[in-house]
Amino acid sequence: MKIFTYHGMKNVSGSRVRKARRALKLSQTELAAQLQIRGVSLERDTISRMEMGDRIIADYELRTLAEILKVDVAWLLDAEGEEEMVSRAAEGRGAY
Repeated sequence: MKIFTYHGMKNVSGSRVRKARRALKLSQTELAAQLQIRGVSLERDTISRMEMGDRIIADYELRTLAEILKVDVAWLLDAEGEEEMVSRAAEGRGAY
């Protein structure tokens, strides 16, 4: 199977995952642990590759990331409203 890229990246959500994770003051290791608790088996280095755009993010991974990071899946996929969503996540209010 050929893997395609979009603007040189394998996903469009990695930078958003990083921003939301940092806003919650979670390390990549802590995020990986939270994913594993929810049944998504990823390691710290996989989180790193996702954030750098070097790995495709599966739909179920994206949904679980959004839940942990307290943001909408739509926000992880879209560039609009960036600052508001990150600040809401950091305050613990979530994206909803």
